[in-house]
Amino acid sequence: MADLKLTVDTSTTEERAAVDAVVATQGRSVEHVSERLVLGGIARRAARRHLLLPGLHALQATAGWISPGGMNYLCDALQVPPAEAFGVATFYDLFRTTDPRHDRSVHHVCIDTACRIAGADDLARRLEADGAAVHRGPCLGQCERAPAQFVQGRGEADHVPADASLIADPTSYRLPQHGAEELRLLHRVGVADPTSLASYREVGGYRMLAHALEVGADAVIDELAAAELSGRGGAAFPTAVKWRAVAAESGRVKHVIANADESEPGTFKDRLVLENDPFAVIEALTIAGIVTGAERGWIYIRGEYPLATARLLGALDQARAAGLLGVDVAGSGRRFDIELRRGAGAYICGEETALMESIEGFRGEPRNKPPFPTTHGLFGQPTVVNNPETLLNVLDILEHGADHYRTLGTDGSSGHRLFCVSGHVARPGLYELAFGVRLGDLLDAAGGATGEIQAVLLGGAAGMFVGPDHLDLELSLEATRAAGVTLGSGVVTVFNDHVDLADVVERIAEFFRSESCGQCVPCRVGTVRQHEVMVEMRSLGQLSAARRALLDDIGAAMSDASICGLGHTASGAVQSALRLGLIGAAP
Repeated sequence: MADLKLTVDTSTTEERAAVDAVVATQGRSVEHVSERLVLGGIARRAARRHLLLPGLHALQATAGWISPGGMNYLCDALQVPPAEAFGVATFYDLFRTTDPRHDRSVHHVCIDTACRIAGADDLARRLEADGAAVHRGPCLGQCERAPAQFVQGRGEADHVPADASLIADPTSYRLPQHGAEELRLLHRVGVADPTSLASYREVGGYRMLAHALEVGADAVIDELAAAELSGRGGAAFPTAVKWRAVAAESGRVKHVIANADESEPGTFKDRLVLENDPFAVIEALTIAGIVTGAERGWIYIRGEYPLATARLLGALDQARAAGLLGVDVAGSGRRFDIELRRGAGAYICGEETALMESIEGFRGEPRNKPPFPTTHGLFGQPTVVNNPETLLNVLDILEHGADHYRTLGTDGSSGHRLFCVSGHVARPGLYELAFGVRLGDLLDAAGGATGEIQAVLLGGAAGMFVGPDHLDLELSLEATRAAGVTLGSGVVTVFNDHVDLADVVERIAEFFRSESCGQCVPCRVGTVRQHEVMVEMRSLGQLSAARRALLDDIGAAMSDASICGLGHTASGAVQSALRLGLIGAAP
């Protein structure tokens, strides 16, 4: 047994019960079977480390914070040194390691882009006036209904007040395009009951799994390659390349992961998909597992998504009961199952290797590449990571074929794309349109801008601003690349001419300062210095030539030398706002 350096603090009965419920799935790292037999060892301890994050969630939910006594009990069960576990707990925004000295739930209020211009500060003040404990924090993924709040329960379940009607009537949600014939990815939303496997099957659910089992892995991958499906999480990497690489690995445990940790300010597509079409993501992830030879699937979802989490858990239970997950998937003789893992408020965990570190029970810090996840991913084993939107496209391609799929979109960007439209438009929401739609036409579909457009932020905080002169911009991978901007995860946030964009850009800089994991110097130092210059600029009302040059140097260093995409893109919004003259000019 390792010397864990436990403290003298003791846990409560409630904390012990919460931890026991988590570790019961695989047993404690050290089991005292009898006076003569103790099960333990390095391998057993390593195999249970991944239960640390669920254990921390259990302690937080039980006491409203992670007490030293509760931490001791969890660490003893998993044989993780408390110093390491404390480092993990303090990495996440949703965990508290100091006693809040009250027994109230915490209301998290988003203060990022869409919510910032929709009265977030007023909402926070009203809640505080009513006696609520309020935490002003990063995007909550509810940008279409800004300003947003998420209630982290103490003595009650985590919940989002705006979800009440959707809980009461699971089929009540309506997309802005509800019933439109052109919907390919979202056509089940608002039609099939997201809490019923039978309802999903009535609209064709699980036919594509049967098809994939019938035609075989090579045929499925060949179809995805012919369709030229690119990832929808932001990097646009060819999906078939990932799947083929992992399928080619033999003799090793493999994994497939649905990355639903969408923390990019302005992004909410995964939330709406998982709340309203969870079986589709599960079916597509099952296909990914069968095709690549993986027996373990994971869905990593934001901790701020309680309704999506509940619906996924219910859908997973129903799929297992129906034999669509487990030791004999759909009677195929193939083994595959899925585990849901909740994040805890860390933007960086959307990066695929940071996500894996988080699942494994470590701080969510990105890994150096190479090696790549296709050979050394989760637990050092071959892993495919796909965004839920990418997985929905897999179902569409298998149903209609690659040839038809390529008729949608443009030559360099095939298929449909989900766009998260928020800010100053008449109908904020999730829109599905073919790649190549003009920016102005997308905004028209959202009812048009409310007020004169000052700027549009494409790609979220990690994206770039464009001016009203870019309404003819084609929203495709090749056209945005040629224009020097990015689509990212499909974020489109509109700002009218009443917005103080200097305030918005300063908040974006603050966001990256807060969300940098601090692992590499260019990002750790660069995001701090960038934010300091933004604060100074707002204080002085202008930006000197020397300070502008400093920002350019900071941006270049972060872009060139950071370990991961956070540092590479942390200066994009700031630099584009400066280039367009949206900020920094003398009054």
